[in-house]
Amino acid sequence: MALVDINFADELEQFGAPKTLECFHCGTCAAICPLIDQHFPRQMIRYAQIGAKDRILERGAELWRCLHCGLCTQTCPREADPGEVILALRRYVLHHWRSSDHV
Repeated sequence: MALVDINFADELEQFGAPKTLECFHCGTCAAICPLIDQHFPRQMIRYAQIGAKDRILERGAELWRCLHCGLCTQTCPREADPGEVILALRRYVLHHWRSSDHV
């Protein structure tokens, strides 16, 4: 069972993602992603929206599969900036790992 933090989107703003809740999961970002056959961390964006911090930390390594090519951000119809959400999640995971002696 995952615990949720309804204020996580606000917390993620300090890591560089002010538009986390803008995404409505249309899938445009995943369709344009060059890694669609391998993996696109779209699920991590959903975890961020619902505040499933434990899931994000458990699967944090998945965030580094993103090439940050920017195609998802360029094609997002809501201008939700999914690439920046992924980068903010990376910063969040690194911050958590550093503060919890995770090495």
